[in-house]
Amino acid sequence: MERSKLFELMDELKLYGMKAAFDEIMATAIKRQHEPQRIIGDLLKAETSEKQARSIKYQLTIAKLPLAKDLDGFEFRDTPINETLVKDLAGGGFITQQRNAVLVGGTGTGKSQPSPLLEAASDPACAAGSITSSTSSTASKQKRVPVARAGSLII
Repeated sequence: MERSKLFELMDELKLYGMKAAFDEIMATAIKRQHEPQRIIGDLLKAETSEKQARSIKYQLTIAKLPLAKDLDGFEFRDTPINETLVKDLAGGGFITQQRNAVLVGGTGTGKSQPSPLLEAASDPACAAGSITSSTSSTASKQKRVPVARAGSLII
């Protein structure tokens, strides 16, 4: 069957991932002399991957998540947040000074979310310090530290 006819059938069946990967999979299969079962399997894997990616993209669109923000765009004015401390922590200076940071707060305050602090702590070059995340009740029981407001930081 001709390539154009195959593509028409793939469009009709909405096999967009298979269509996108077809040329690459066929070129590899011819070069390496793959069996027909392997070629079909590779095409099906490509279709499955494309459908999963489309599903995730759709779910993210439906979720209407807010745009990602960075520290430079954050307005510290009229908030109880210590701007100097936050910018110092974001710079990772506490790691090079071999100081630990404990993130304290209740459930849902964003302690486990990826952040520049956590990324810096996972950097092998900055492995001297560590960041510990804990709920305020756990931290107060184990470390006997005063329970701070949700989302606060103890250095």
